[in-house]
Amino acid sequence: MLVTTALSGFLTGLSLIVAIGAQNTFVLRQGLMRNHVGVAVLICIFADMLLIAAGTAGLGIVVQEFPSVLVVLKWAGAAYLAFLAYQSFRRASHKEALDPTAATRLSLKAVVGTTLAMTFLNPHVYLDTVVLLGALANQHPGEQWFFAAGAMLGSVVWFLALGFGAQALAPLVKSPRTWRIIDLSIGVILMILAVRLATLPV
Repeated sequence: MLVTTALSGFLTGLSLIVAIGAQNTFVLRQGLMRNHVGVAVLICIFADMLLIAAGTAGLGIVVQEFPSVLVVLKWAGAAYLAFLAYQSFRRASHKEALDPTAATRLSLKAVVGTTLAMTFLNPHVYLDTVVLLGALANQHPGEQWFFAAGAMLGSVVWFLALGFGAQALAPLVKSPRTWRIIDLSIGVILMILAVRLATLPV
């Protein structure tokens, strides 16, 4: 059961992270350009771990005092997941390809500042990691930290693969067909998670 909970956290974390947004595009671009990619990857990983832990710990305390909060977060989370799925399906309908190399090389200071800004100034990161993953983790009483650990591992795997595997992906990421397949897959996974969250007892 603990392994299943951790695996659920891992897959949920991946499904929320593996969506092309400002942060992921920036990390991918740095990887393709081999420009301080390790710094960008580490910042993203530790930021996610911190926010997931904060969400899991904070919501655990809140739920003990105000159980009705979990009900609200459950439905808010399900609605947000459905919205993210809609965005993925919408992106899949477009024909544009991602061109991560269309940028100049940045200094180390600029990479650090940009990565921090794209991480902590993005309101979605708080909805995804603090609120949503925290709420999902606390749907597993007594095992919430195994779920959180799985989600953290998902962040580690994704950002390492995204940053250091970028060169191998270079021929693929410029193909609109590849991104349509990726976005369609993400949309399906997010819709399944939305339904699962909405039907979970609280």
